[in-house]
Amino acid sequence: MQELRQKLQTATGKVIKKCRRKSITQSADEIGMWKSLWADLENGIKDPQFSTLWRVAEGLEIKPHELVKLIEDELGENFSFIENTM
Repeated sequence: MQELRQKLQTATGKVIKKCRRKSITQSADEIGMWKSLWADLENGIKDPQFSTLWRVAEGLEIKPHELVKLIEDELGENFSFIENTM
């Protein structure tokens, strides 16, 4: 489970970094987030709550569902937290 969580965090970080058009400081300031938290998200260190992802999406000027879709695309269609027991 920890491996999968880390894979998700890494994919989330890559997507946020690709979508960011401003500096980390500007992006974080605009949504009222600590610069260090934004950097931790981009580096795959933090596992954000959905409310944090929502704020980040707004800071990136995209819809939250678009951010989630980009993360899904980064992970690939076979990614799942549920083991296939069949």
